[in-house]
Amino acid sequence: MSAISKIRAVFALSLMGLCASSFAQGTAQGAAQGAVQGAAPGAKPAEFRSVGVAAAVLWDGPSAKGKKLFAAPRGMPLEILSVVNNWVKVRDAAGDVLWVERAELSTQRTVVVTTNATVRSSPLDSATIVFQAERGVLLDLTDPAAGGGWIKVKHRDGSLGFVKTAEVWGL
Repeated sequence: MSAISKIRAVFALSLMGLCASSFAQGTAQGAAQGAVQGAAPGAKPAEFRSVGVAAAVLWDGPSAKGKKLFAAPRGMPLEILSVVNNWVKVRDAAGDVLWVERAELSTQRTVVVTTNATVRSSPLDSATIVFQAERGVLLDLTDPAAGGGWIKVKHRDGSLGFVKTAEVWGL
């Protein structure tokens, strides 16, 4: 198993606590490009979706005849790069560019914590701490426009709060 496959498996497990498996050795395609957090002035903002099935297969190309690279767990955020018929070209949080069947994506928005994050009761550094989220924790996005560099999120246990946009990926 390649190093990138191991990283993907650890990422998937930390996201959902599920047993994700790598179908084949991963690819470093797109890794040099890195994850895109923001867009250049005047550019179209990034579009995101999340995995809407228990485990979505991510492929090396837009065909079921392609190579299976990774199983992505439910809720994993993916950046939409392009659409070709029933296939969607996506970028994951690691920066890898892959393909997924359109039917396996959901419009439910999620973000993944990229550093240990503090979720607060309001979008202020001085607000009461609601909970701490470790790197890899998946959060539902409830208000992407909270403002001032903050978003409103919900943990799967029901806790609501605000986190800094710099501490998550999927926006």
